[in-house]
Amino acid sequence: MNIKHISISGVIMVLLSACNNTPEKTKTAIEASAQYSDGVFINKKSDASTFSLKDSWNSAKRFLFEKDPESSPETQIPVKAMSQQSLEAERKLGDALYRIGHSSLLLNLDQEFYLIDPVFGERASPVSFAGPKRFHATPLTIDQLPEIKAVIISHDHYDHLDKSSIKALADKVETFIVPLNVGKHLRKWGVDSANVVELDWWQSIQVESTNTILTATPAQHFSGRTLSDKNETLWASWVIQSKHRKIFFSGDSGYFEGFKEIGERLGPFDLSLMENGAYDQAWEGVHMTPEQSVQAHIDLQAGALLPIHNSTFDLALHAWHEPLNRIEKLTHALNIPLVTPTIGSRLALEPLTPTQAWWKSLQTQQSAKHLDTVATAL
Repeated sequence: MNIKHISISGVIMVLLSACNNTPEKTKTAIEASAQYSDGVFINKKSDASTFSLKDSWNSAKRFLFEKDPESSPETQIPVKAMSQQSLEAERKLGDALYRIGHSSLLLNLDQEFYLIDPVFGERASPVSFAGPKRFHATPLTIDQLPEIKAVIISHDHYDHLDKSSIKALADKVETFIVPLNVGKHLRKWGVDSANVVELDWWQSIQVESTNTILTATPAQHFSGRTLSDKNETLWASWVIQSKHRKIFFSGDSGYFEGFKEIGERLGPFDLSLMENGAYDQAWEGVHMTPEQSVQAHIDLQAGALLPIHNSTFDLALHAWHEPLNRIEKLTHALNIPLVTPTIGSRLALEPLTPTQAWWKSLQTQQSAKHLDTVATAL
């Protein structure tokens, strides 16, 4: 691994990670982290809410009795098919972005491809037979992907870190770049330790043989994949800076002062890929409402906004189209450029391609059908 650019506070950790990324070396880095205390990772805001067993039980009851009748689409969400051939043909057309679904994205920066939070599995779940199921197919399979320069992971929840996807990607990806201790999952699933780089907040790495610099930045969230490993791995947002572009990826986060700090230290940004979906008042400490997502975008000093974390899995109580409608209204009032590409379509980043509100016709059909059902019942 050729490391050319890194914050001073993280130089020792990343050099160790790059040269000999073993669990023992990673443990040393974890224990040195300012985000690590008493065996777990913590948020900067000490009273930021996380899920307890009681919270999970209350949420489960609400999922049974308080779900919006339109929490899932009844009409097929539009998906534009992609292929390795089409991506290779488009590689030289300039920087671009493709939405795979939920928070999964494919970036073409300086003719290199990067995957963010790749979830190609059928469900966001620890098991294949139950749990939130996709509203739509992926626009391409992992086998159809071109060679991937790097995979970037925000945290280890099932809708962001998918075991089957990582295992299938293991030999197709040059480097996996993840927050501290997330590498333990990748190594367990067969990724070579030499191909995993783990970063703490504010640490940066220049991707080998490119001009692209990746910086792990703060987020306000939590982690864990079982009942017994809560907050054993770090969560992060990411700054992706290529030769001509600076992009912010939120991962999952509640609204906090960290967005303003990121904007002051590393902004402004050309584009924010901002969490907008699967929110609830009870989860405000770890997930943002659309209003908070827009404020975070403003704090970051970002130009255009692309809302992610929506339209693929049913993870909340609100209607599936509500996040998009609310953020469209908010950004229009504030004159913030909003881009909402359909799944699989190419979004050129220079100039930024205009997009359509693709969800509205689906929403209109579904809402009309629901009203007819209610009227018939009455």
